[in-house]
Amino acid sequence: MTDISANDFLQRHAPFDRLEPEARQFIAEHVQMLNFPQGQRLAGPDTGRPEYLYIIVRGAVHVEESAESGGAHWTLSEGECFPVGALSGERPTTNVYLAMDEVACYGLPAKHFAALVDLSKTFSRYCSNYLSNLLKESRRHLQTRVTQFAAEQQSLAAELSQLVKRAPISVPADATLWHALEMMDQQKIGSIAVVDAAGIPVGIFTKSDVLKRVVLAKAQPTQAIASVMSPDPVALSETARIHDAIFAMAERGVRHVLVVDAAGRLTGVVSERDLFALQKIGVGYIHQAIESAPDVDGVAQSIQSIHQFAINMLTQGVGADQITRFISTLNDAATKRIIEINLPAHDLAGIEWSWLAFGSEGREEQTLCTDQDNGIVFQCSTEVDIPSTKARLIAFAQAVNADLDRCGYPLCEGNIMAGNPQWCLTLDQWRQRFTDWVLKPEPVALLHANIFFDFRAVYGRTALADDLHRHLFGMSQSNTGFQRMLAANALQTAPPLGTFRDFVTEAESGGEPYIDLKKSGARLFADAARVFALAEGIEAANTVQRLRHTAAAMGNSADGNEALIEAFNFIQLLRLRHQYAEIGQGRRGDNRFPPARLNQLDRRILKEAFRQARRLQQRLTLNYQLAVL
Repeated sequence: MTDISANDFLQRHAPFDRLEPEARQFIAEHVQMLNFPQGQRLAGPDTGRPEYLYIIVRGAVHVEESAESGGAHWTLSEGECFPVGALSGERPTTNVYLAMDEVACYGLPAKHFAALVDLSKTFSRYCSNYLSNLLKESRRHLQTRVTQFAAEQQSLAAELSQLVKRAPISVPADATLWHALEMMDQQKIGSIAVVDAAGIPVGIFTKSDVLKRVVLAKAQPTQAIASVMSPDPVALSETARIHDAIFAMAERGVRHVLVVDAAGRLTGVVSERDLFALQKIGVGYIHQAIESAPDVDGVAQSIQSIHQFAINMLTQGVGADQITRFISTLNDAATKRIIEINLPAHDLAGIEWSWLAFGSEGREEQTLCTDQDNGIVFQCSTEVDIPSTKARLIAFAQAVNADLDRCGYPLCEGNIMAGNPQWCLTLDQWRQRFTDWVLKPEPVALLHANIFFDFRAVYGRTALADDLHRHLFGMSQSNTGFQRMLAANALQTAPPLGTFRDFVTEAESGGEPYIDLKKSGARLFADAARVFALAEGIEAANTVQRLRHTAAAMGNSADGNEALIEAFNFIQLLRLRHQYAEIGQGRRGDNRFPPARLNQLDRRILKEAFRQARRLQQRLTLNYQLAVL
């Protein structure tokens, strides 16, 4: 049947609004209007292969997952369709679908569903990766809301090759310094790449190298350029993204990235100036401003640029993983500079020590609003020296904690800071602390494990942190009892999916209902990934990296694992967007997100993200034979 209203309806809901016109018309011509009374079962495991793709027009459908899959419940509403997976796989659905009230659906018969998949590449891609395509839709909607801003700046998700405007200028490693300088002058360039016989870059020489490596070093013009170049230059593939170059510059503190083809041959050079033209704020400029800040106020001023650049990335549709890594990298730079500013006022000469980051900072998952979680590990030659050394380090750490607070990194409410004597310990004391938590996993110990087991060195002697990592994995990897208790602890918070409504929310007296996207969202993925990483001896602290490295141990397919990662990243993206909005209204951002503010598309994605969290928790229950939530 041809139904104009059906076509109009489809154009208002994803993914149908993105289908080719002929595909949307095909659906309109073949759907039937189906009506169901309250309580009627639309599909289930015992009804055989589904007869229709149901597209909800009015009412709500309650979905009940099988006990084997986790037993979760959720609700589908207007514009959502089901059961895509069962129709694609030509199998019965594993879920039960019940009408919560009187429900009206467009029903596309199964044979026409198969024809639609063949007809529409867009719909076929949607069916093969449901969550990924919903996320793309969400990013498209976000970018539509900031069209004016995006029109002024090139997308950071574009390939790096798009920034290469001219063929690269290079010299061989045995070329003389004089020849390289002549080339730079003739070509009016500020840097020159050094390549081997195959055209693979081995170094870079820039104008800023002239003073230090040539003039002050009294280098001779006839010297080989290899003797004064910067070796091991940062090189990225032509297909890498612009935000990858931004991150590389921030992480390495450089102003040039070499672009190479699949064989590693030089094809171009991207400078900070190129990125500056895109963003109006150069990442190298931010990094340099932090590093050269003369005092704490200078660092605090530079940190405002971190927020602005992160917001620029957010509005351009850059993924949450890249944004949080960018924020964490420059927050590290700010911490290092605050440490350096305080060092001259404290006598730490001869002490082997390292400043440690814990929690989200340790995982490189910091958002726009974050507090401090840090500590110190140190070594002494004799036990007699420990008290006096610790006293000097604590005085220093308290000054650093106070200055970080002045710069916008609030003091930790739980006092997990290096200035607290509890968290300024020798390497042996940290080892013993970790040993006690693993061998005596009481509730407090498990809480500490969730914070302190995600750590990395930010400043100082990093070998101390490496040693501590080896000790931790040596203790925990073979201790299945500890892993089981840590897994049980990770299951204490269930995804906030309602049985008869979309979400389970919290609310303060008279306040708008909200979901804590950190406590009831991102942390669910981080806690589960930590257990799998400890069991597999994966040193990475970052949640996405942990999920990637432990996919096989979780029994996940490549697509299934990517769905987990996309779900986690979407929740992180919502946190960033919410914090951005809060800061824009003059409030200190938090993680309390009111789901009533979600548009229909993002509501669907958030429900799917929480279902992925539930599936991840279900894997924990299966691996460690725990009770289902």
